[in-house]
Amino acid sequence: MPSSLDHGQLLPSSPGKSKSMNRQVYRCFSSTSTMFLWALFLIALTVSYLSFQSIGSPYLSSSWGGSRWEKQVRLSARINRRGGMAVLVTGAGGFVGSHVSLALKRRGDGVVGLDNFNNYYETSLKKARRSLLSNNGVFIVEGDLNDAKLLAKLFDVVVFTHVMHLAAQAGVRYAMKNPLSYVHSNIAGLVTLLEACKMANPQPAVVWASSSSVYGLNEAVPFSESHRTDQPASLYAATKKAGEEITHTYNHIYGLSITGLRFFTVYGPWGRPDMAYFSFTKSILQGRPITIYRGKNRADLARDFTFIDDIVRGCLASLDTSGKSTGSGGKKRGTAPYRIFNLGNTSPVTVPTLVRILERHLKAKAKRNIVDMPGNGDVPFTHANISSAQRELGYKPTTDLETGLKKFVKWYLSYYGYGKSVN
Repeated sequence: MPSSLDHGQLLPSSPGKSKSMNRQVYRCFSSTSTMFLWALFLIALTVSYLSFQSIGSPYLSSSWGGSRWEKQVRLSARINRRGGMAVLVTGAGGFVGSHVSLALKRRGDGVVGLDNFNNYYETSLKKARRSLLSNNGVFIVEGDLNDAKLLAKLFDVVVFTHVMHLAAQAGVRYAMKNPLSYVHSNIAGLVTLLEACKMANPQPAVVWASSSSVYGLNEAVPFSESHRTDQPASLYAATKKAGEEITHTYNHIYGLSITGLRFFTVYGPWGRPDMAYFSFTKSILQGRPITIYRGKNRADLARDFTFIDDIVRGCLASLDTSGKSTGSGGKKRGTAPYRIFNLGNTSPVTVPTLVRILERHLKAKAKRNIVDMPGNGDVPFTHANISSAQRELGYKPTTDLETGLKKFVKWYLSYYGYGKSVN
């Protein structure tokens, strides 16, 4: 199936049907002293960081507002199908956010995007995604998730039925260089958004991107939602796990319907340049060596690579089956759904195999530099158990790595202007 951002193809509607709340989820939150200690530490760090940010933050400088701006927001949020939804998509200029936004818009839902277009990777790619979405009727507000006034204005202009929260500071290794950016985006930004959602009347249902990284040092495979997740191997993973604890709290106290999605190594057209498959492609085409890490005892690293179209279907199914929030104006009136799902492909592939597939599609050989994996928070393997998502969402991945990488290479060669074809 073509990528949802490729050649203007329509994305099929998600197959999920409304079902009962996932009972296994609450087992994920069995309390341990270790979990609460690091969670409290992160919350304390967040509070101190927010205090520092209140002095003056360059993140909150984007302009917005005015009658023309409000008109653009309302037009983008207009619902064009019976039973449709009005969705605020955070991180809409990002990889997953742009695909999800376009899929929602094409099936007739109202979509308003929010993105700060930071320079973690090339902003030209993000702006190209924005242009593509704009051409399809999706308006992206440029602003920061921590701007509470901006969020309040958006919720005032549009009655959002759902929020798809995909904005985050991504990347395991970058956390060692700039840890505060992860606290700013993944914890403080999440809390600011949830505060806006809890005060809305009616409250929207919230679906948000957690990460397979929360499984951390867990060695039981395949990874199940019932496995322990209180041993993060990186700061990125810790912020995502803290996000799961925080969303659980807002569900419990304020009646917000919340679904967390643990993504497993998402790849495909319009992807993130910092990810291995993307950077490998660039280096192979330029004749530069690539670095391939290996684990203990020279074991190959493996990932449960999941194609973007499969992730999009899981996101849409999560929105469609989310159920309603039960509060209004910050006051809870009843129990609301709280769910967590793995979204993966269930077929881990080693990194050397990934490289061989890329070589075939690029018609070029890679110059390999094989080294031991450094202690930077990466894990040696990931493998998703998706039985809960299959049962509750009708989630069924359909794209293997060979097919998905062929589609990615075709997009990459076209986007960056290489005069090569793909068999």
